[in-house]
Amino acid sequence: MSAMSPSHLPDQIALPRHAFDRRMCIVANRWGTRHAVGLFFGIISRLGDGIFWYALMLALVLIDGHRGLKAAAHMATTGLVALWLYRILKRWTRRPRPFRTCPGVIAHVPPLDEFSFPSGHTLQAVGFTIVALAWYPLLTPLLLTFTVLVATSRVILGLHYPSDVLAAIFVGSGLGALSLWLVHNAPQLLA
Repeated sequence: MSAMSPSHLPDQIALPRHAFDRRMCIVANRWGTRHAVGLFFGIISRLGDGIFWYALMLALVLIDGHRGLKAAAHMATTGLVALWLYRILKRWTRRPRPFRTCPGVIAHVPPLDEFSFPSGHTLQAVGFTIVALAWYPLLTPLLLTFTVLVATSRVILGLHYPSDVLAAIFVGSGLGALSLWLVHNAPQLLA
């Protein structure tokens, strides 16, 4: 796995509220320099690009037929809204990724886009997990574990600050909850 070096931008003076975020990012990113850790979280991150979620949706359809199709469609719709939402937030906030502005942080994998806030991987994982668990609560151990690993991977790999991940958890939770509320209440709203 090749690492991308941080750009040599002028070091920015960290505001006190951001100092903890930067320190946590540096500490977590150092774990990624260990070959096994970097490789593991690189694989988790790659699966979080969508592979895991698409495979899960396909498995739900194959295993549970029409009900699985409804659950997969619900997940896919929530995922599309999450994609649209995090792209808008990234363009609006335009926060540089930690490996670009934080000395000592390297990107252990190439980023999918330019900006850091919020973590799209985390936002998607949380939204998908909330919807999937509403349909299939027995998947809780698998999905919660995978979602935590995806969120953790983003910081360890040098692609996000912890605050990017926390914001994504908050936004993804709200989106997942809103999605469930709409599906549950849509028949009553349309009546």
